[in-house]
Amino acid sequence: MTETKTALVVRGGWDGHQPVEATELFIPYLEDNGYDVRVEESPKIYADAGYLAGVDLIMQCMTMSSIEREEFEGLRTAVENGTGLAGWHGGIADSYRNTSDYLHLIGGQFACHPGKHPEERSGQQDDNYIPYTINMLPGVDHPVTRGIGDFDLVTEQYWVLADDYIDVLATTTQKVREWDPWNREVTSPAIWTRQWGKGRIFVSTPGHSLEVLKDRNVRTIIERGLLWASR
Repeated sequence: MTETKTALVVRGGWDGHQPVEATELFIPYLEDNGYDVRVEESPKIYADAGYLAGVDLIMQCMTMSSIEREEFEGLRTAVENGTGLAGWHGGIADSYRNTSDYLHLIGGQFACHPGKHPEERSGQQDDNYIPYTINMLPGVDHPVTRGIGDFDLVTEQYWVLADDYIDVLATTTQKVREWDPWNREVTSPAIWTRQWGKGRIFVSTPGHSLEVLKDRNVRTIIERGLLWASR
């Protein structure tokens, strides 16, 4: 008999990333893989050390927002002791901007998403939707990305500030365009993992909208990332 695992979904923050609808895409997948899923609408649960000690996986979708010191320390301790932490886009790589220790835990932080030509912008979200490529890192054989080749998206492209303790699985390169102030191409990690104590962390920067999350490659990578990160 397969032992039931425990997954905690923590969601909220900026509504533009549709945290409820986005996480609902993956909850059935977790349940089908034997997880008992609990959903919380804020990071307050992270302060419950007794509960977190028994959580195998945290799936977080919490863009921006803030986190209290006790809550963050509870999250970090849980990961150090083996709880997996996984997420996508701003729900994990742009959470709790004012807590530098959280940015240290994740290893990569959203900096910007360069947009269309100024004359093409209308003040809507799609001002930042541009065509770009997710490039698999050559020579990397990892269960999250195995068998998946480079693929193209039209959505927000994350320019990420990162450290070299992350294990990069895929990158994306911001091209040089006449209206941008930078004058050479910039390559950022797009999909990465990180070992923190006994715990595993998984991040996918694609995932701005439901449409992107339903992309075959993106969805497969996130589903695999959730299971890989789990205790």
